[in-house]
Amino acid sequence: MNISLKRLVTIGAPAAFTTVAALMAPAIAHADVHVALPSQTDQQTLGDGTVVSVTRSNETANINPSLGGTPLHRNAWVSASYAVKTSKDAKKIKIQAGYIVGCQVNISGVTGSGNGSGTATPSTSGGATVTGASAGAGGSLSIGPGQAVNYYINDVESADDFGSDKHSSKVGYKNTNHAKLSYTNETMQVNGCAGYAQARSFANVYVVTSNAEQVVTFYGKPFSLG
Repeated sequence: MNISLKRLVTIGAPAAFTTVAALMAPAIAHADVHVALPSQTDQQTLGDGTVVSVTRSNETANINPSLGGTPLHRNAWVSASYAVKTSKDAKKIKIQAGYIVGCQVNISGVTGSGNGSGTATPSTSGGATVTGASAGAGGSLSIGPGQAVNYYINDVESADDFGSDKHSSKVGYKNTNHAKLSYTNETMQVNGCAGYAQARSFANVYVVTSNAEQVVTFYGKPFSLG
């Protein structure tokens, strides 16, 4: 199964930044299936006592067979909004949004930090463990039955210390206690999976305070890609 998802964000001066971008969905040749997913709020406490609250809202997916018209091809246009709040100002907050996509594997009980992709190993709870190297926006992955991969929404481009371009799947905010990230109608193409396929949103939230540096992961509800 090949997964292709493209998103590019360009960052200018090294100051606090918020990125909200939208891409229009291409014309759909067949009736699509609209999935509205529930809003969710979760909290986790860092080692220094800072409480991190994440709300995911307006999450939707429109699923449609590709123009190829075969069971091996699926298209999905995904949207969601994230709002992160911390109980005190953080030096840095970074949001890394993406999706776990599985072919013939149950991802409802997926485990792991949300930082990798690769083979999905069934767990004792009937879910899957996502392992392996990660893939950035615009890349292409090939997976078979029983496997799951992570795919990241954002490709943040900025200059390094030597003036060369560098890319990151994390969108960052500085010296704040809140951050927001939204995306609309991001195109996800799934090819080569002859069986059922599922997807599940996730967000890795990186928080740096004066006394702690930690990443917490928030998962959404799984939905079928057909």
